[in-house]
Amino acid sequence: MSEKIKIAIIGASGYTGQELLRLLIMHPAVEIAAITSRKEAGNSVDSVFPRFRGARSVDQLEFMEPDIDSIVATGAKAAFLALPHGVAYEFAGPLLSRGIRVIDLSADFRLNDLAVYEDFYGDHSAPELLSESVFGLPEIHGDAIRDTNLVASPGCYPTSILLPLIPLLKNKLVDPTTINISSLSGSSGAGKTSNTAFSFVEVNESLRAYGAPKHRHVSEIEQELSLAFGETVKISFVPHLMPVNQGIVTTTFVNLESGTDSAAIADALSCYDSSAFVRVLGEGVFADSKNVTRTNFIDIGWVIDTRTNRLILSSAEDNLGKGAGGQAIQSFNLMFGLAEMAGLENF
Repeated sequence: MSEKIKIAIIGASGYTGQELLRLLIMHPAVEIAAITSRKEAGNSVDSVFPRFRGARSVDQLEFMEPDIDSIVATGAKAAFLALPHGVAYEFAGPLLSRGIRVIDLSADFRLNDLAVYEDFYGDHSAPELLSESVFGLPEIHGDAIRDTNLVASPGCYPTSILLPLIPLLKNKLVDPTTINISSLSGSSGAGKTSNTAFSFVEVNESLRAYGAPKHRHVSEIEQELSLAFGETVKISFVPHLMPVNQGIVTTTFVNLESGTDSAAIADALSCYDSSAFVRVLGEGVFADSKNVTRTNFIDIGWVIDTRTNRLILSSAEDNLGKGAGGQAIQSFNLMFGLAEMAGLENF
């Protein structure tokens, strides 16, 4: 077997970092050379995450401080940045300059337009990297991902929204001025936080909307939909928190263009027939989160409401899998010429 690729996970103690660690432990072509956490520095992997006790590939590994020189010294060829927005860009530039390819899971490099970034997130300390990054949706930007050194992995909500809609907009099958989206996410989507709004007592037996009308992910959703359609697209998006640990279910409502029928929808979505992780369920089938949790799959179904001439799209994914860690590894596989499903063939 050829020599394994050494990687680093920067910010490995959060929910996404833990999912990256779980998947990369099982990846046949990867050696985990470094995991960082300011809070857990000096602690072993199994003391922080007892579920990994006995995993021989990391049984001698300890969390380290997120120091650039120390990370480079491990020989890592790629780094996954599982860091908060506004922090990742502190690491991306220095790592890239030292020859390490970067897959960033924050929003720091997802937007092409600096003004849009500043509108949704505030100041950016490395705007020169925005033009170098590739939006990490492998089914849409796979060729560019293979050639780049900086991937901006999409957010969980955007992934569940973009994959169903992009083929329909490219083929001019739906009216982009009528896009309305409702999404429900498991509580892990908020990350590890001391905010009582995300505690068990507050989340359990509850369902509530939040973040409307200007959730931060709207910026990257509108960017990618506009690129697909060729003109500016604006959407209405309302996310909800549901009382499960992980998983996302999204329902998208959009008016059909004249002449669009079920056959045209099916034909457009057939672009995913050869995709490793997109499962098109077909007409009349609604996606179910229980079928995608702990995997890198996204399921897509649809129905047409003939009374209103409206298409109802249904999609489901794991917010920590296809919406975060799994998708980042999918991009990593493309960047290093590996099989796209390497390390991700779990059901």
